[in-house]
Amino acid sequence: MSSSSNQEARQANEERWCALMRAAQDGDGAAYARLLSELLPMLRRVVHRKWRSAQDVEDIVQDVLLSVHAVRQTYDPRRPFMPWLMTITSRRIADAARKASARRANETTVDVMPETSAGDEAKNPHDSSDDQDAIRRALSLLSPGQRQAIELLKLKGLSLQEASAATGKSVASLKVTVHRAVKAMRLNLKT
Repeated sequence: MSSSSNQEARQANEERWCALMRAAQDGDGAAYARLLSELLPMLRRVVHRKWRSAQDVEDIVQDVLLSVHAVRQTYDPRRPFMPWLMTITSRRIADAARKASARRANETTVDVMPETSAGDEAKNPHDSSDDQDAIRRALSLLSPGQRQAIELLKLKGLSLQEASAATGKSVASLKVTVHRAVKAMRLNLKT
């Protein structure tokens, strides 16, 4: 393809995508779906050129599409579409680079994985019963409200909203109660 036909194709895409985005902003779901499906292969190419790890490309592209969806109302149809889209894309690539850098900074490589055991198999039955007795004793020393909060949230696995509905306490009150109960249990388990 010649340089002038490439330019014409880019201009045609720009105009079509701008029109589709304008229609999407006006509530046309079909136009929005078409726009996203047309953008997908182009975004994959752009991200792949700038990102070395092929396994992360799809995640970054999905982040771009989510961002487009979240901020689609900020697009001004009187302005070109591609600069708006490429700004979002470059920011998501930069976000991915920051996350990867932070992840690498906190990772440690080892030659041999240390041997570990899963759960109670490594404990003898006596150790396990001692742990359970200590936890029961620490629970019994809590106030009735703290014990109820621990039982609902930590032992039964209810959400804060479910526990709030069951107890009539606010979510904030339950958070404070559980925090204080856990702190008290830690102190009781040390003694």
